[in-house]
Amino acid sequence: MAKNVADYLNRGISPEQFVSGMQKNQEAFKNGYEQFAWSDEGDKEFFESLKFRDDLRVLILAADWCGDVVRNVPVVFRALEAAEIPVEVFILEENFDLMDQYLTMGGRSVPVVIFADTGGYVLGTWGPRPAHVQKFMVEFKQNNPDREAADYQDNLAVTRKQIVEAYGEGTGFHASIIKELRELISGF
Repeated sequence: MAKNVADYLNRGISPEQFVSGMQKNQEAFKNGYEQFAWSDEGDKEFFESLKFRDDLRVLILAADWCGDVVRNVPVVFRALEAAEIPVEVFILEENFDLMDQYLTMGGRSVPVVIFADTGGYVLGTWGPRPAHVQKFMVEFKQNNPDREAADYQDNLAVTRKQIVEAYGEGTGFHASIIKELRELISGF
């Protein structure tokens, strides 16, 4: 993982440019953004209290075809808007050099939310999924190390179904993302 992303600061696109340029899943993304609501007033106050911190920057690796981006990034956008933290989006396919510094269990999983200071020093990362959802992919990778195995794709399909079920119906998982982001940011 890169400890400094200074070379990438001010090279990404805005959240608005990302959404307007989406070729896939734009409506679902916008729906997730519109459906967001703070489940805890304390969380809202925490993110709003960050408005006074001018030392934070966020880079988000994303792709419009990715279901985890469509589910999670609208929530991240909302939290960071409340905090007034500058956000830049980097399209996965256009930024493999950055992506390959932030692999998840050896793979290119998005979103990756990178928190840095104004000098580009990386303070922490979040993604690609809330922990209660990601645990299924962690178990899959541990139990299926051979991508060429005969049952690999079948097992992956089962895992993807478990992931969808873990997200659940509606927006309940939004609170998990907010909680995890708050815990991460509280550390710096």
